[in-house]
Amino acid sequence: MKKWGRMVLALCAALLLAAGPAAAQTKTIKVGAAINLTGPASSWGKFHEKGQRDYFQYVNDVKGGVAGHKISMITVDTAYKVPEAQAAVRKFVMQDKVDMIATWGAGEGLAAKPIIQEYKVPTINYSTSWEILEKPIDYMYLPFGSYKMDCYAVLEYIKAIHPGKDAPKVGLLTYNNAYGRSIHAPSKEYAARLGLDLVAIEEFPPRTVDLNTELLRLQKAGAAYIFIQMLPSAIITAFKSADRIKYNPLFLGTWTSTDPDFFKMGKGLIRDRLVMQFPGGLPSDKAKGMEIMMELWKRYKSVQSFDAAYWEGVVVGMIMERAFLRAYEKSKAINPATINAALESMNKEDFGGLVPPVSYSKTNHEGSFTARMVKVREDGTYIPLTNFYIPGKDRIKLVKK
Repeated sequence: MKKWGRMVLALCAALLLAAGPAAAQTKTIKVGAAINLTGPASSWGKFHEKGQRDYFQYVNDVKGGVAGHKISMITVDTAYKVPEAQAAVRKFVMQDKVDMIATWGAGEGLAAKPIIQEYKVPTINYSTSWEILEKPIDYMYLPFGSYKMDCYAVLEYIKAIHPGKDAPKVGLLTYNNAYGRSIHAPSKEYAARLGLDLVAIEEFPPRTVDLNTELLRLQKAGAAYIFIQMLPSAIITAFKSADRIKYNPLFLGTWTSTDPDFFKMGKGLIRDRLVMQFPGGLPSDKAKGMEIMMELWKRYKSVQSFDAAYWEGVVVGMIMERAFLRAYEKSKAINPATINAALESMNKEDFGGLVPPVSYSKTNHEGSFTARMVKVREDGTYIPLTNFYIPGKDRIKLVKK
């Protein structure tokens, strides 16, 4: 019996030697994802989760993982509730011992930030609320430009298209939470700098089913342009209310304005009145990164065509994978400390045009600050209206339609 046991041990040792030292050292990379799957605006969360999960599955299936390390994604539904997000993050860092985290909403990310910084686990927040990167910024990252970038891009676009010499009259229509209010202060500041007339700010709870009162106030204030910060179902509500009171402003939103359900609910309502800032590649760009997106659609069938929410999920997955790879290249180890160091050393990382080149440093955790404006069409397509540019620095150029 002892002889048989020695033979088994010898065989195991021989197999490990044959596989090489790397096989003996590989581990599963654990990623925690605290995402809204059942609460208000859960359609965004569902497609974020699908995009990130599909991309990790693609890395495991096609690339064999990251330097042989497979990625495991642990998802917890936060139901758009701050306490649920905090509990999920505590579970990730204390029980699951994850290597990296994705948090979701603005309020959820802000509430989870102290926990993340206490346990020193790098985290990408899906909401690009600029408040998340107020000091201290340690371990908290955004995948691309914050909502300040959206504010600058939207207001510069309004100024560029407004006819006549009078100041454009702009109103804000937003949720009354951290996400909605994230465009208030930057819009006030930048509108004053550009010479735009910010005539009114209206906000409402996420579960509101009628926006007649808010839109009547904006109409009375003379707003020809309404800058919105709300999720897709609420935008449909705004369109219905605008039609009810016979009000036809141009609606302009951030990149969170659409999801697959939006186009199903919006038939006959979207028409030609929605423009949004979208900081990424579109199918019409024919960028190399879009080929990977199309491969994911074909392979995993989570979506059938381009979708902005699914796109962000894939982008977050890509940035994480690149951080894991850079950590391994630099340290031969993939853990929270090496991943964070790798992120802070990223310099114009190329993702095939799916998102502008991503850079981070010890003092800047905002992935890029490159925007463009697109028109949203009822058939689910997006038409570029401007060049890619850095708001506040580059000159905006209108694209002929």
